[in-house]
Amino acid sequence: MANDLTLPHGAGGVDISLWRKPWAASAILAVCVITFWVTTGTTPAAVAYLWQWLPALLQGLWVNIQISVLAMALGTFVGLAIGALSLSPVAAWRVSTRWYVNLFRNAPVLVLIYFTTYAFPFEVRVLSWTFAFPDWLKVVLGLALPTSANVAEIFRGAIQSIPSAQWEAAQSLAFKRREIFRLIVLPQCVRRMLPPWMNLYASITMSTALASLVGVHDLVDTAQIASNTVSRTDFTILVYFTLLALFFAYCYPIARATRALERRHDRH
Repeated sequence: MANDLTLPHGAGGVDISLWRKPWAASAILAVCVITFWVTTGTTPAAVAYLWQWLPALLQGLWVNIQISVLAMALGTFVGLAIGALSLSPVAAWRVSTRWYVNLFRNAPVLVLIYFTTYAFPFEVRVLSWTFAFPDWLKVVLGLALPTSANVAEIFRGAIQSIPSAQWEAAQSLAFKRREIFRLIVLPQCVRRMLPPWMNLYASITMSTALASLVGVHDLVDTAQIASNTVSRTDFTILVYFTLLALFFAYCYPIARATRALERRHDRH
């Protein structure tokens, strides 16, 4: 049976394929906005206040994006190293990496953020120089820990998914182990790792909303300041609805791209 997203109308289904049409998606979005406007009692004054605060909200979103990119870059670098060690012939390395992965994959992200916030000092002294250790950098470290554990597991799974026959065939052609890994195994691993890696990045981006709890001036903190400053119920509802929309607008395309890559990988 062909893979069709259109559900039968007779059983009360909805034609999901309409979301692929720009005019239909715009109409549905307009209905949702009007419904929100009516049910929450949003006034033109609240919209005017939102327009004033929108640049600050976008600047806060940029802070979240920067934190997520840095955490993902650091976590990926560490995770690849840990994933490689998890396949080491030395048992001690395999056991150590297994404990690391299990610990930080199952630890709550909020606990890790609090841990890095209070475990690291507020400034670092090197000889006669003093360097600040800002809260946003501690959040990056807190998010990099679960990122590295998940990337290590993704990398290990990608390596083990390569058929052993490819290793044996390359060895029979006099390829060295390093050449087999660099020329044959690694390109396939990158293709297989990319969809779960992108999905992990979207998850880490949403987790950056916890940064406001440790004093980082991000999107959530900006929304809280705006709500307290304006002090209107309709504006508070509207600003948090906007916060949700901004996160959705950034993460949803990543999710769509991830599904497209998965479908492409399945075809190949």
